[in-house]
Amino acid sequence: MGHVTTDRDAATAPSGASPAALREVQERYARFARDEAPGRSALYEDWARGVAGDDGTAALLARIPAGRRQPPLVFAVTRLLGAPLAPFPQWSAWLARHADAVVAESERRGLQTNEPLRCAALLPALSAIDGPVALLEIGASAGLCLYPDRYSYRYSGERTVVLDPAAGRSRVVLECELRGPLADLVPLRMPEVMWRAGIDLAPLDATDAADRRFLTTLVWPGEEGRAERIDAALDIVAADPPEILGGDATDPDVLAALAARAPRDARLVITTPGVLPHVPRAGRERLIAAIQATDAVWITIDPPGLHDAWHPAIDASTWNGFVLALDARPLAAVDPLGAFVEWRTGESRVRG
Repeated sequence: MGHVTTDRDAATAPSGASPAALREVQERYARFARDEAPGRSALYEDWARGVAGDDGTAALLARIPAGRRQPPLVFAVTRLLGAPLAPFPQWSAWLARHADAVVAESERRGLQTNEPLRCAALLPALSAIDGPVALLEIGASAGLCLYPDRYSYRYSGERTVVLDPAAGRSRVVLECELRGPLADLVPLRMPEVMWRAGIDLAPLDATDAADRRFLTTLVWPGEEGRAERIDAALDIVAADPPEILGGDATDPDVLAALAARAPRDARLVITTPGVLPHVPRAGRERLIAAIQATDAVWITIDPPGLHDAWHPAIDASTWNGFVLALDARPLAAVDPLGAFVEWRTGESRVRG
């Protein structure tokens, strides 16, 4: 039976927010403060805990559609519009004065975290593919993960590996820890990318000042070096922009049309680094089926329990992080943003 609003409910729901929406916002922000922000951003932890405990602020955020009120997105939007990097009382006071603008901007934005460090997690799988590749990314945002051949890599931990583009050390240097007893067995090499393209519901433009500012604002306060890395990667992309198609990749015709443009003398590689959790289940299943129906190599980075496409099947409780997989074969546990790779299987090769 659905929730029935009583007179008492109405009296305790400020600013016209329904009690159900108010509870959803407060529970969502409480989870974020408890489970996601600690260790990454003390300021976001403070803001989220404040929202969870303040009915008035939660009611303002309840005006934002449910699919657009994720804490990292809302916090980034407020900063984009000028909110102070200050404790919750000052932030919430600013929000109360600018609520209409925050609601409107949140409605047109989405979480488009475009972290080039993810290329350090993708590279072990790319290294297993022979020949030049045609790279097609789903959920490409501004395309920062389409340039693995333009970045420098510094792997440490179980093994030290130094890789630079043919032109020399890149302005973007990706540092990643290699873990696991098999880490020294996996060859790592720079990919040869012949063609690069992407699909995104709302592509961002690396040459556009507003889009660049939004991407760097999505970096959480306290995450040192990320904004500078993204800004440098945006310069690389802006100098040689990829083709990023605005569209819904869960429509098989959209994916097939872009894949058909890839050069025939390159190995088509479709990547989905961290995007599948943001796709509703029906669309996700449709997209996976469409990818697997192509003759492309598929590289993905997903939470271990997100879907059952893995072969062999895995025990999600044994994975310290997300799953890096090549054609649905799990290879390594990885940090979702690329900070570590823990190899979990022997070498795998895909012939071009």
